[in-house]
Amino acid sequence: MKGIVLAGGTGSRLYPLTKATSKQLLAVYDKPMVYYPLSVLMLAGIREILIISTPESVPPLRALLGDGSELGLDISYAEQDQPRGIAEALLIGADHIDGQPSALILGDNIFHGAGFPRILRAARERLDGCTLFGYPVSDPERYGIGETDARGALVSIEEKPLRPRSDNAITGLYFYDSDAVEIARGLEPSARGELEITDVNKEYLKQGRANLFRLGRGFTWLDAGTHDSLLAASQYVQVIEQRQSVRVACLEEIALRMGYIDAEQCRRTGEEMKNSEYGRYLVQLAETLG
Repeated sequence: MKGIVLAGGTGSRLYPLTKATSKQLLAVYDKPMVYYPLSVLMLAGIREILIISTPESVPPLRALLGDGSELGLDISYAEQDQPRGIAEALLIGADHIDGQPSALILGDNIFHGAGFPRILRAARERLDGCTLFGYPVSDPERYGIGETDARGALVSIEEKPLRPRSDNAITGLYFYDSDAVEIARGLEPSARGELEITDVNKEYLKQGRANLFRLGRGFTWLDAGTHDSLLAASQYVQVIEQRQSVRVACLEEIALRMGYIDAEQCRRTGEEMKNSEYGRYLVQLAETLG
C-alpha cells in the first residue's frame, strides 16, 4: 500500500500564521504538524509516502524530512499549485500509487488512541473497495457524515447535511483499493471547480464497496486547521506527553519499534537535537531499546 499526505492549500483559516509558512510546518506542541499524519501512515505499515503541497511549501518540507531514509521510509514530493479538491491528490499521486492500494490522509489531521496500529493494519488487510474512518461529533452539520444501518454497514454519505442522520463524521483518513485513481479521473468538478473526495467515496458506496470504521471511546481525532483547534491539539499532546512520559507521533520511535531503523540511527538523530527535550528523549529511547 502506498501513502499520500495532502499538505496543500493556503492555510487561510490560520492567517496571519500561515502567510509566510506552510500550515503543516506549524508546531503542534513539540513537533511539526506534518509529523502527525506521517505517523498514522507509518503505524499502518506504509513506508512509501508522497507528500503533496504547494510549490512554496515543498522545499521546506523536503528540508525537514528529506527522502525519509533517516526514518527507514521512501518519501517523495509533488506540487499542487492550486487547491482543487482533496480527490485531486489521487490524480497527482497516480504514478506514485502505480495501480496499488493507497492510504490518503490530510496534513492537518491528528489521530491518537490505544490500539490504533492494530486497527489500521486490520483495515489495510481487509480492504475491499474503500475504508473510511468515522468519529462521533456533536455538530455533524459541519462535516461529511456517514450513516450506518443496525448492522453497522454504511448506507449513505452526506456532505454537511442540514438534517444529519448520524453523528459519524468522516475523518481525513481514507483507505482505497487500486480503483481509486480511475474513479477520481471520472469525477465532474463541483460548483467550486474542485474534485470532491466525497464523490469518490459515494462511487464506492454505489458499488457496495464502502465501509466505515467508527473510532469511538478512547480515541481522539483533531483537525488542527483553525487557531482554536491548533491550540486544542497542542494542549492535548502536551497533557498526554507530560502525564504519560511518552511522545505522541514521534516518528523516530515508531520507526525504531517497527524495525525501520536501528537504535544507532535513533541515537544519531537524537544527538543532532540534544539541546531539546525531543532529542534527549530519542537518545534515551535508543539506549533503552538498543
